[in-house]
Amino acid sequence: MNDPVYRPIIITAKTLFASLGLRMDVVGEQNIPRAGGAVLAINHTSYLDFALGGIPADRVGHRLVRFMAKDGIFRHPVAGPLMRGMKHIPVDRDAGTAAFRDAVAALKSGELVGVFPEATMSRSLEIKDIKNGAVRMARAANVPLIPMIIFGGQRILSYDRKDFSRGKPIAMTVGEPMPLPRGVDPDLLTAELHARMSGLLDETIARYPDKPPGAWWIPARLGGSAPTLEEAEEIEERVRREKAARKPD
Repeated sequence: MNDPVYRPIIITAKTLFASLGLRMDVVGEQNIPRAGGAVLAINHTSYLDFALGGIPADRVGHRLVRFMAKDGIFRHPVAGPLMRGMKHIPVDRDAGTAAFRDAVAALKSGELVGVFPEATMSRSLEIKDIKNGAVRMARAANVPLIPMIIFGGQRILSYDRKDFSRGKPIAMTVGEPMPLPRGVDPDLLTAELHARMSGLLDETIARYPDKPPGAWWIPARLGGSAPTLEEAEEIEERVRREKAARKPD
């Protein structure tokens, strides 16, 4: 498919990643179909996840991923036209029906759709509570649901973190498609998706080469100093209160 906006951006991203000397370790890309629709359910720890999340698919026949992203990005004077040009899918978190419909239509037309079911970045680096939209979309479009983990991008650009020094490792794992039997409650399948993503996260961190004791980019339960899930939720709540206080009356 001719994508005059997306293809040049991929080249630019690859050039940027090469300039940063990123050491890519991708496992399981063969689980992404070479043709036809599929939902990629991806964890979220970095502002770079949209760019990094397309790498495994690009390695499988140069496939493109249409990412679902909050609609505010589409209103940005620079990012907005690029997001629309790449045919990503805007999500209004207060009214998600249109996004769901657009995603299912893209899936049925043979597209890969990337979803971050945690909705916001995980400060704990663990898998947060996830929404059931990925399960419902895959089932509605009758396409595979594929869990995927990205780890390492948080060291480059994330909440209160920015470090463009060279040579950081990035590890990614693409899991096997998850069965979606008819008649099973979507919330039960979402719990299974959460369990699979958590298992893939552990698998990915296990082979991650840079894990000094107490590293902030490693989850607390694995010897790092990232906040626990409970501590991260307290931080999120404080940030929400501060944002609300800054809003004009």
